[in-house]
Parts: sequence; C-alpha cells; structure tokens
Amino acid sequence: MESPLAVVVGILIATGVYLMLARHLLHYLFGLVLISNAANLAIFIAGRLTRASPPLVPEGQEAPQIIVANPLPQALILTAIVIGFGLLAFALALIAQAYRELGTLDVDSMRIAEPVKPKRKKTT
Repeated sequence: MESPLAVVVGILIATGVYLMLARHLLHYLFGLVLISNAANLAIFIAGRLTRASPPLVPEGQEAPQIIVANPLPQALILTAIVIGFGLLAFALALIAQAYRELGTLDVDSMRIAEPVKPKRKKTT
C-alpha cells in the first residue's frame, strides 16, 4: 500500500516544482501547496498504514501486542494542515493585493520594487 502512495508523493512533488517554475504568482502558490501536501502524505506514509487496530497500549503493558499505526505523524500532519491553510490564506491575500496594485500576476512584470535602471553609456 505504501508503494503506490510513494509514487503519488513523487507526482505531487514533480507537479509542484513544475508549477513553481512558472512565472505566474498564482501558479507558484499552487505549486507550494502541492509540495506541502506531498510532504504531509510522505510523513503519513512513514507512520505506517494499517487498517487494523488503533494505537492504544493495554493497561499493564509497555507496547501494543500487534502492529499499529504510529499516532505521532498523524498529529504532526494535522498541525501542518492547519499551518498550511493559514499560509495559503495569507498568501492569497498578498497575491490579491499585489494584483490590485500592479494589475498583473506575472513575476517578471512586477518591477516596482526593482526598477530597471537605464544603461550607462561608455565614455572613452
């Protein structure tokens, strides 16, 4: 079960990198979200996938008797999802404001912070 999900993680990362290489700010953000979700999925897979029993330790024992899923990655992923959603909302607000100010989402066209200086003429 882990192998197909590892392939999905690879596809998500490849798609995210492809989108981040685009010169469009919204594509960059979607690529970042895809890579974030791929990292969450990779952590989830590392925690072991089982359908059977919950990760509970019976009273009087130090470890479960059977193989169970590790609950720590699930807790980390839940935290990462919340933080990722906050980051997405903040980035979308910044992108919307940038579009209102500049009228474009093309990264190369956003030159207000770095205006193009005229080239100097060489004096001989």
